[in-house]
Amino acid sequence: MDSIPWLTSVLTLLFSGWWHLGLTATNYNCDDPIAPMLPPMAFTSSSNFSGPHSSAQLNRRMGTGGILLSLSNSSQGLQFSIISLVQIRWTALASEGDSGSNDWTDSFNQMCTDTDRNWKHRESRTDDPIWTFAGNMNADSVVHHKLLHPARAQFIRFVPLQWNQRGKIGMRVEVYGCSYKSDIADFDGRSSLLYRFNQKLMSTLKDVISLKFKSMQADGVLFHGEGQRGDHITLELQKGRLSLYLNLDDSKARINSSPPSATLGSLLDDQHWHSVLVERAGKQVNFTVDKLTQHFRSQGEADALDIDYELSFGGIPVPGKPGTFLKKNFHGCIENLYYNGVNIIDLAKRRKHQIYTVGNVTFSCSEPQIVPITFLNSRSSYLLMPGTPHIDGLSVSFQFRTWSQEGLLLFTELSEGSGTLLLVLEGGALRLVIPKLAGHAAEILTGSNLSDGLWHSVSIRARRNRITLTLDNDAASPTQDTITVLIYSGNSYYFGGCPNNHSDSRCLNPTKAFQGCMRLIFIDNQPKDLISVQQGSLGNFSDLHIDLCSIKDRCLTNYCEHGGSCSQSWNTFYCNCSDTGYTGATCHNSLYKKSCEMYRHQGSTAGFFLIDVDGSGPLGPLQVYCNITADKIWTSVQHNKMELTHVRGADPENPYITVLDYGGSTEQLAAMIDGSEHCEQEVAYYCRRSRLLNTPDGTPFTWWIGRSNEKHSYWGGSLPGVQQCECGLDESCLDIQYFCNCDADKDEWTNDTGFLSFKDHLPVTQLVITDTNRSNSEAAWRIGPLRCYGDRHFWNAVSFYTEASYLHFPTFHAEFSADISLFFKTTASSGLFLENLGVKGFLRLELSSPSEITFVIDAGKGPLELIVQSPSLLNDNQWHYIRAERNLKEASLQVDSLPRRVRENSEEGHFRWQLSSQLFVGGTASRQKGFLGCIRSLHLNGQKLDLEERAKVTSGVRPGCPGHCSSYSSTCHNGGKCVEKHSGYFCDCTNSPYEGPFCKKEVSAVFKAGTSVTYMFQELYRVTKNTNLSSSAIYMDAVPSKEDIAFSFMTAQAPSLLLYINSSSQDFLAVLLCKNGSLQVRYQLSKEESHVFTIDVDNFANRRIHRLKITREGRKLTIQVDQQLQLNYNFSPDVEFRAFRSLTLGRVTENLGLDSEVAKANTFGFVGCLSSVQYNHIAPLKAALRHATVQPVVVQGTLTESSCGSMIYSDVNTVTTVHSSSDSSGKTDEQEPLTNAVRSDSAVIGGVIAVVTCIIFSIIGIMARFLYQHKQSHHTNQIKEKSYPDHLDSSFRNDIDLQHSVSECKREYFI
Repeated sequence: MDSIPWLTSVLTLLFSGWWHLGLTATNYNCDDPIAPMLPPMAFTSSSNFSGPHSSAQLNRRMGTGGILLSLSNSSQGLQFSIISLVQIRWTALASEGDSGSNDWTDSFNQMCTDTDRNWKHRESRTDDPIWTFAGNMNADSVVHHKLLHPARAQFIRFVPLQWNQRGKIGMRVEVYGCSYKSDIADFDGRSSLLYRFNQKLMSTLKDVISLKFKSMQADGVLFHGEGQRGDHITLELQKGRLSLYLNLDDSKARINSSPPSATLGSLLDDQHWHSVLVERAGKQVNFTVDKLTQHFRSQGEADALDIDYELSFGGIPVPGKPGTFLKKNFHGCIENLYYNGVNIIDLAKRRKHQIYTVGNVTFSCSEPQIVPITFLNSRSSYLLMPGTPHIDGLSVSFQFRTWSQEGLLLFTELSEGSGTLLLVLEGGALRLVIPKLAGHAAEILTGSNLSDGLWHSVSIRARRNRITLTLDNDAASPTQDTITVLIYSGNSYYFGGCPNNHSDSRCLNPTKAFQGCMRLIFIDNQPKDLISVQQGSLGNFSDLHIDLCSIKDRCLTNYCEHGGSCSQSWNTFYCNCSDTGYTGATCHNSLYKKSCEMYRHQGSTAGFFLIDVDGSGPLGPLQVYCNITADKIWTSVQHNKMELTHVRGADPENPYITVLDYGGSTEQLAAMIDGSEHCEQEVAYYCRRSRLLNTPDGTPFTWWIGRSNEKHSYWGGSLPGVQQCECGLDESCLDIQYFCNCDADKDEWTNDTGFLSFKDHLPVTQLVITDTNRSNSEAAWRIGPLRCYGDRHFWNAVSFYTEASYLHFPTFHAEFSADISLFFKTTASSGLFLENLGVKGFLRLELSSPSEITFVIDAGKGPLELIVQSPSLLNDNQWHYIRAERNLKEASLQVDSLPRRVRENSEEGHFRWQLSSQLFVGGTASRQKGFLGCIRSLHLNGQKLDLEERAKVTSGVRPGCPGHCSSYSSTCHNGGKCVEKHSGYFCDCTNSPYEGPFCKKEVSAVFKAGTSVTYMFQELYRVTKNTNLSSSAIYMDAVPSKEDIAFSFMTAQAPSLLLYINSSSQDFLAVLLCKNGSLQVRYQLSKEESHVFTIDVDNFANRRIHRLKITREGRKLTIQVDQQLQLNYNFSPDVEFRAFRSLTLGRVTENLGLDSEVAKANTFGFVGCLSSVQYNHIAPLKAALRHATVQPVVVQGTLTESSCGSMIYSDVNTVTTVHSSSDSSGKTDEQEPLTNAVRSDSAVIGGVIAVVTCIIFSIIGIMARFLYQHKQSHHTNQIKEKSYPDHLDSSFRNDIDLQHSVSECKREYFI
């Protein structure tokens, strides 16, 4: 047993004889000191070095000058007690050490109670459930604590937690308050008070109901009222939580079926006082339990609450059936019960006629002396109680409550060799096991979800050969299981766990010890006095709190953010972030990027994305379309009415109003717009005799509403406040007397179309039209998506070029969760990124060494440091990313893609992070050496800091930071070049056969039999219109020293000519497919010098994509197919390479005197798909598709842009997909938007014509096939010398063809 009982009370404060009349102040002046009116014997402690009856009064210097505890450990307790018929309402406290000594207390807990039993911790702050008060730093200074919410008690206890290690625990204390008077009613669970109205119906527009209650049970009705039309109001305790049901004039909603309007509180059956306040004004309701308030709007049609006859308190009696109640009654005490200013209990005490009493209601609170205990440690807590051995039978019962799903509840070693008995909590269920019983184990499993924090009763009884386990034997859960066994009671009973020393006991924890509370322990039908256990006269224990149930509901305030659900164990809480869009220990971190720019930065291409504009902030994710192009990254948000909409019959008295829904809140859209450099929205108004703005000076007939719900009467292309359209500014309207085309009021279709681009007004949320109700008056409108580009914050950067420079911002408010993210680059070995100080805490993020980042935080209980060490240097003048986070559960630090460093937070620390100084970035005013380098994209809790704007007015700091390509040039692929911009970079793909934001998008085209693309090499010829970029110059060396040829192809046709490059002489390079599908590369370097390289590892005409790369550097030739090396060859020194004149893809249409084998392949041309064609720095296919009308590219036949990958499973001979670069929204005839009906008739006629045409072409095709077959048979008879014997198979015939085809080559190579 512990040497010092925890919180032993040895001295009682006798207060009634010395109560001073001056302390009976009202609640409006409740700050009088209480201790001066008390004698020394009013102060007690668990041990007293100063001798008996030492006074602990504040500022006392006579005698010992305070209570000094003789043993200094955490089991000590200073009790300050008041015994009187009048309770104390106390509002503040103060402490100091022992006078003139080294004895003081650094921190302490405080508890209170009304009955000297069942103590309860007093919270030091509303946000801190740790119940820790700061103590003293010396012996004689006084520390005051003002309670945010007054408390009431007769007994107050101080528990030292930390003290000066050079002395002992010394305390002098003071409590400030006043007398407390109240009206109390005691309900026994079968009684109630009825407040009957003077009239039949009580109808109220406003209600205020206030009370305090102390409950003995987890369920019960506190008050109820209802009306015949369905109105009702009910306050009910359900499983330890308060539920308020409120309905106004809705007969469909009944209390028995409808969910509660609001639910607050937890563990309210702890037999301590709780306050309730219900305030209603019409449908608006404020519901407050203790310090938590919930606001809601009640159901129903009316604003008045109509209650018939009466209100009942304590239960809902059934009319005409005395003693019968509809629901479970309240069992406990209620005090100061007020209904709309009426003191209900006072009326009942004075037996007024408005009050009718049902059952036995008394006016003093009868409180049973129940002593709870708390098992604190899952490894070492236990309670040992003696039993009566060798009795034929066993009887044990107790109650428990916990949040833990596992733990040992009871162990006893049975007599007469009948084994052991274990009662354990497993997965929230009870399991009773007797391992050795007649050679086999006896087991009972019952219950579920017993880790819900509620009190559960357990009873184990054995008589003769029958054992029974009973769980929660009340009417709500009468579960009961029995087995037939024969057992004898044991000598000792271990509750909650087993001792660590097993020498004198066979008790072993099967899993772990129990963490939770127990009470009402009975052994052999006898109650056990737990106070005697505390005093050391009964049993033994370890790591217990006696006379206190310190269970805490850590989910009462849900610290799981963004809708995460909270669950808990005894020691901590957990957050389930499923389906929230967020992740992390408290669902703080968004799963989505903040902008399309950030998606581009990680390599994403165009598509629909979810963006979270404020990251970890309160705004949720928003779906957008990211059009990630090379020059701009457009973010587009569509609304619910994108199509062209027609309007008729609208006038000023009956206007047409439409509301646009963008799938997100106004705050989300505003945040996206504010974070963009430019935003716009196209608006189009088509009209025929329908005026738009009634310019130049009339009242507008059409207007739109922006995000601030303001009316705007300017149209697209105009400026805010200028009631004009785009044509008005351009002076190009149909009628120069008006500033809009539609305002001319013509009897023919016209339109006004333009872009709105003033960001503060966007997006368009409503459109109002009022002029389509005249004769022949019609209108149609279309509003495009909201489109923005440019991330103002991702590239927001500053450069610190002096060590003494820094930026300062307002204090970083991060009370419960904080995340910091930034990019940096530097060549310095160390530097401070940011720092924010507070009275008792701080945060600091810094580069502590060339390869080390340090994050230090202090939330009031000492610094917590996280360090990430990088295997490579961080001062390499490259951009590096840092993200630091602190929440209630953990602190973390991540650098680049290195493993995240995490440390769990101790719940003994303060929750609220209270910072007070300015936030310093890049240095501080007190430190001489700051940060040298660049910082960009600094975000704090999702909020962006505008570094560039602050740098404009700060010396030693410049806006912007050049050199992005030094870090991000690797993102430009396939020969793309990284080009610097002020805000970021872009990839120039001019010399790449690919395109897109990272030069990774293939440029592909489908060729038909007659398709030909010819590129003529010229000196310094530009294929783009951008003459400012030298990279756009495409030229051909006179005598090329190297050749890099690469392209992808897919076809099902062989033979085929893929590529042909020729010089001004007869030299050429050709790539073709032979008849058997092998790949052939032919070099003709002179009339005598010819090289043929045949690659027959596969049939390359197999409708699969193949990649060919030919590299010649000097005289060394390399050929790769599908990333596999197929050939290395060195040309002889006598070979002479000449400059090429042109390059042809597909069929060669010029008369170039082709080689016979090339000519055969050229007969069929190429039918298939070519992709990403490159010759040195030239991309001929890309030039043909993007600049087909610009020489030196000539396209003949049909060239259709398409993706080769999408054609793998389609017929490459029948390509029907034609690329279009037009906007996805499409365009209609701007002059006549209402002619679709006419066009539909034309479509029918066109369909008939198409069918007839199809039939004619079919007939022509059949005739052509007949003629072709006839001609083919004639041709076969003429070339019989090439016919094969019937016994030769097709593969052998192909080999003969291949040999014949290469017989004319001077040098042949087979691979």
